[in-house]
Amino acid sequence: MSRKHTPDDPELAQRLSRRGMLGVAAGATAAALVGTAAAAGPASATTGAAPQPTGKGRGRPVLPPGRLGIQLYSLRDKVSTAGFATVFAELERYGYDEIEFAGYTQGAAGPITLAQLKRLAHHHGLHPIGSHVGYYDNGNPNAYTFAQNLTKVLDDAEALGLKHIGTAAGPFRHGTTVDAWKRAAEDFNTYGEAARARGMKFYQHNHAEEFSFATDKPDVRLYDVLLAETDPDHVFLEMDVYWAYSAQFRFGKQVDGTPRPFDPLDYVLKQPHRYPLFHVKDGIRDDSARDGYRMVDVGDGDIDYKRFLSKVTARTHGGRRYHHWQTEHDNPAESYAFARKSSAHLHSLRERCGD
Repeated sequence: MSRKHTPDDPELAQRLSRRGMLGVAAGATAAALVGTAAAAGPASATTGAAPQPTGKGRGRPVLPPGRLGIQLYSLRDKVSTAGFATVFAELERYGYDEIEFAGYTQGAAGPITLAQLKRLAHHHGLHPIGSHVGYYDNGNPNAYTFAQNLTKVLDDAEALGLKHIGTAAGPFRHGTTVDAWKRAAEDFNTYGEAARARGMKFYQHNHAEEFSFATDKPDVRLYDVLLAETDPDHVFLEMDVYWAYSAQFRFGKQVDGTPRPFDPLDYVLKQPHRYPLFHVKDGIRDDSARDGYRMVDVGDGDIDYKRFLSKVTARTHGGRRYHHWQTEHDNPAESYAFARKSSAHLHSLRERCGD
């Protein structure tokens, strides 16, 4: 992937000289996006230099080369004030390879096309790997969601060159019963088949609640229904590791108190090819908190990512070339610091050859 510094599109070069970039508002056409006025320039002195991974001991890097991404929701404050051009330049300096959109706007303004946004990302050596789009919206025919405007959602993803297009919405559209989740699985199978016809993978990103239990069958974990009822050739998962471990804390027992422990890693190891994407976010264990963790920058918490990444990449034949790891923090204290520290930490992880 090229990291050249002179755009080969004259119109794009002109825009970069006076504007930052912004993505499409939800529902915008592939011909127009919304962007902020911000010039791409030298990084602020407060952001620091690109991380220089030194490793924690000797051995092979745990993080597969070329597979570190970031969910841009974590940087929505910077996109809205500085624009995509400045943000992408920072991510390039921090050693990121990929980006995942949360829709295509974070509150900025100014026209730009999807093709130009795609070129901007590639100009900074960033590969757009996926995007989160809504699942449904109470029957609003104009909602930019899979349920209401599937063709448009896929058109925009295709214009950006995405290989994955998904939703962070839980499969609760029809309720919390087993049959309700079977209906949601049918929806996902439809979206997955349509995405596959375009050369993309449809995926669902979990929060903790997906691991709760069905209201009509309290011994059935809803996430297990989703896995069983979706077509593994058409529907994929993006495991948010933090929320999965939160679910382990919150839903390790059934409502009646019957123990139902689980390890999030086991889900991945049983079906590793269903999990092309991961959200890497960290937390400090706190049993007094509802979620069992307090979210922190990657590397500052208690989730063992050396173990998690090592196990996943070892389990999958060719796994180091299959999975994509996106750092994320829902509300970082300073978003550039989060992005820089998270990249440095993940690049530093090493495993011995015998591990």
